[in-house]
Amino acid sequence: MTYSSADFKLDLRRCVVPGSALWVNSGYATCSPLADTSLGVAGCFSPPLAAPDTVLGFELDANGRLVRDLASHDNHYDGLLFTWGEWFPDKIVRKGSYHRRIDGILVSFAVVSELVPLTGQAGFVVKLTVENRTADGLHLKIKPLVTAGHPRMAPLKDWDYTPPKPANDEAVPVDRRVWENGEVRVSLLAEGEEEKVLEGLASHECRFAVVFTRTGEAVMQGSPVQWQEQTRQRWQNLLDLTSARIPVISGDVPGLPEYCRRSLVSGLVCLWENDAFVTKPFPATSGMDGGSLCCYPWDVAGYAAETLVMLLGDKSLDFIKCLLNSGIDRHICMALDGSGSGWCCYAYSMWSIMNLYWTTLAFTGKGIELFDEIVRIFEDEEKRLEEQDHLKNYGNQHNLLEMRSCGYEYFVPSPNAERAWCYDRLADIAQFAGRSGYERWREKAELIRGSIRDRLWDAKRGWFKCLHPDGHEETVYSIQAFDVLRAGACTPEMQGQLLKQVRDGAFLGEYGVSSISAEDELHYEMNDSDWSGRGSYGGDGPNLAETLWQVGEARLAWDVLRRHFWMGGALPYIPQQHDCDRPVLPANSRANIIAGVAGLQAVLFGMIGLRPQLDGSLVISAHPPEQGTVKVENFRHRGRTLTVNLRPGHLEVLVDGKTIHCGVPRVITLQPAVSACVVD
Repeated sequence: MTYSSADFKLDLRRCVVPGSALWVNSGYATCSPLADTSLGVAGCFSPPLAAPDTVLGFELDANGRLVRDLASHDNHYDGLLFTWGEWFPDKIVRKGSYHRRIDGILVSFAVVSELVPLTGQAGFVVKLTVENRTADGLHLKIKPLVTAGHPRMAPLKDWDYTPPKPANDEAVPVDRRVWENGEVRVSLLAEGEEEKVLEGLASHECRFAVVFTRTGEAVMQGSPVQWQEQTRQRWQNLLDLTSARIPVISGDVPGLPEYCRRSLVSGLVCLWENDAFVTKPFPATSGMDGGSLCCYPWDVAGYAAETLVMLLGDKSLDFIKCLLNSGIDRHICMALDGSGSGWCCYAYSMWSIMNLYWTTLAFTGKGIELFDEIVRIFEDEEKRLEEQDHLKNYGNQHNLLEMRSCGYEYFVPSPNAERAWCYDRLADIAQFAGRSGYERWREKAELIRGSIRDRLWDAKRGWFKCLHPDGHEETVYSIQAFDVLRAGACTPEMQGQLLKQVRDGAFLGEYGVSSISAEDELHYEMNDSDWSGRGSYGGDGPNLAETLWQVGEARLAWDVLRRHFWMGGALPYIPQQHDCDRPVLPANSRANIIAGVAGLQAVLFGMIGLRPQLDGSLVISAHPPEQGTVKVENFRHRGRTLTVNLRPGHLEVLVDGKTIHCGVPRVITLQPAVSACVVD
């Protein structure tokens, strides 16, 4: 299958994202339609360009009648009516209608607009097609209206969680359709805007482009129609690469294929291609609305690692090197220019770096030369953090989940459990590479897990507690506890107690998972769905499902994942956070998140149970659904291509088109030689 842009389209009548969160990007620029209009545009970001308050609107003169395109809810509004729209990865298509009888004469026409962000330069194109719907002639004139706003050029190092603010100075007219302030020139270009008379049922096409350059600089050569095609071609190139490297999930389970496509595109819209950035492509944490257009390791290297490595292959090593060079052990994120940014010591960064490095080694077999540097930064952090009974003190909320109530702080179960996982992975790599001394890392991993069980587990409550330096103990029913399970630090009894909380009214809602159990009266709240309840961060629900499959809880895993399927038909991309009891997105968070690919990964590495190994082998531990069929095609690993078919009680695995197993589900190990396999 070769993907096209249409495979990811979304009918805006079903879309539940707030108007300010609807964006489209080219991998170079991102822009937003003016909410509830058929033609308007509001805002553009294309680092270093930030133009959040630049607006392009339109008025039409139809037979001498002024027809405005406004977001009006007035019953007496006489203007263009917004009737329909679709989101595509490379454009947003909208339709407007005007149908009124004026002085006994019917004036009826439709306008279709295509909003396209530019590639290779900052700006966007709006293509308009006006169709006369009557037999009489339509005298038409289109008037673009530019509010240049306060655009600015923000240094690449300054793009972090919050989009750059507008400049102090407004851009003012300096020439016909040219505006400038001290930093930016705004230019309006047009094709086919001339006054026209449309005969009966005829149509007219024109384009308008808003292009941003530095003050005094002219727009690059070309035309709006060429620029629109460049964006279409860039997206098709990315989709061709995706088709070749990312597995396709299909089947007859309602909602699953659509959700997996939405999960996939949530990662694709985070890939930026700008020669000025430290790496190309640059995997951003978010960026559709101009915010988090940087790399937080927890999002990119943690939640999205498998998808990133499948897509980039060996190039993943270049990205890892950039993270290491940025001083990621001293900063919370890597900026677009490769510099470290933000406060230091974020608790989950080290595990994230280790996760991406391990994934790259296991998938590609490349990168052993980075091992010593990985060990160095890991051991430096170990030395820096205070330790008691093999548990690290991770400090207060500033370095952890940023919850708005106290409790999940200092000596916490996660990321201490991830430390043990990291020690085990270091030992695995060292042993595989023939290095001595790895036993000490395995011993340390077991000591950490033992201390978590002995000091942080509360058997009476059936949950973990957090220890504070002053002796205070606090139990926080946080979704982070399931990461302890994922890291292998729980006994079967502990696992059973944890899973009792994965139920409606506690961690589960009809539309997803809550980051804090609704039964936790001390810490659950309704205004922070990210880490304090009501909902969760975009990758955490699917991440929980993947964990449940991996520990053998297939029925519960499916119950968790299916609650997210509504997103496939209601969202263009998965946001930073969402509610779990209603299909609502908070307006105070980022529009998109790369961790949205966790849904796709839950199916591949949880349900299908794909586990690449350092030696080039591949373990398949599949969990067929109780109803329906699931098919995964085009999973590529070390020169071979897999197809996996699941139905209740049945597993079929094909390698390079040849069936190697067809029958009752078994654990299958494909040895490094493609022809060899072991069924356990």
